[in-house]
Amino acid sequence: MTETSQRPRPLRVLAAMSGGVDSAVAAARAAEAGHDVTGVHLALSANPQSFRTGARGCCTIEDSRDARRAADVIGIPFYVWDLAERFREDVVDDFVAEYEAGRTPNPCLRCNEKIKFAALLDKALALGFDAVCTGHYAKVLVNEDGTRELHRASDMAKDQSYVLGVLDDRQLAHAMFPLGDTLTTKDEIRAEAERRGLAVAKKPDSHDICFIADGDTQGFLSKRLGKAEGDIVDESGAVVGSHEGAYGFTIGQRKGLRIGTPAADGKPRYVLDISPVNNTVTVGPVAALDVSALTAIKPRWCGAAPTAPATYTAQLRAHGGETEVRAELVDGTLEVTFTEPVRGVAPGQAIVLYDDTRVVGSATIATTERATAAV
Repeated sequence: MTETSQRPRPLRVLAAMSGGVDSAVAAARAAEAGHDVTGVHLALSANPQSFRTGARGCCTIEDSRDARRAADVIGIPFYVWDLAERFREDVVDDFVAEYEAGRTPNPCLRCNEKIKFAALLDKALALGFDAVCTGHYAKVLVNEDGTRELHRASDMAKDQSYVLGVLDDRQLAHAMFPLGDTLTTKDEIRAEAERRGLAVAKKPDSHDICFIADGDTQGFLSKRLGKAEGDIVDESGAVVGSHEGAYGFTIGQRKGLRIGTPAADGKPRYVLDISPVNNTVTVGPVAALDVSALTAIKPRWCGAAPTAPATYTAQLRAHGGETEVRAELVDGTLEVTFTEPVRGVAPGQAIVLYDDTRVVGSATIATTERATAAV
């Protein structure tokens, strides 16, 4: 089994350059490996001034300029492609709609699925490129029969395979992640960038949600969905507070609940459920967040779909740990049981299954089953 970045023949590679240090070093490594590399920056906003400034995003005018300067230093051609309309439809509008429906989406995962490895990849292949290169920390391994597998990065602390779990066989066949086998700290990546003369060496990492300029997710949603006052209730249905929009809450949230009535036991309460139908938010004790099972829809497999129940490890959020599960595909729906209860699982999030370091696939959490009734 070999890594795609070590293929013997040079490839025509399109390097997606966000303007950050990781994608710049990835492009430089691909070029140094002998590939014919072209850099491209994706313009994802019709009004980039409205995106985050101060080198904290990946979609601003300054990011585009940083990417161009990096391409000049590497010595590769560089272009800017306008995918703003596609990004708005597939990522931003989806993000708003998911919150409106009471779910918690992952826009970075959706961007990888719909933009970087769909819209961008399709355009790259149409132009004769062999692969798309990004600065993600993950590995694509090639089996002797030519099939490919997506694996965690060598350094678990930087692993980003969770947000790539939506990639299918075809997309993996044209994906290149030069940083995936890097057993170095982020400081060492920055030092490598500095040695290469890349000005982005000291640039801060990008913000998780690039299209929310000030980082205020609730404010962003409020502008698009408007205020919708409703009740905050406990598990008995008693009203304990009010809110200005159920979309402003996530499962497991503790802060910012503005509950006027304290709990009988004096302990903190957490968001247990969000119901857009009657615009209520249900809160309760932390023990009620424990989940023993879930169902997930829209599965995408990094290879063949499982044909029988099996035991895997699962990751439930981008920076979360692993947990052991038993999973089975039933009529297109993934049914998952946890070996030990997990806390704060929210519909709309992705569950990514792993077989050791290999990514099996990803699905969107639809429903959850509580481990025990609240006490």
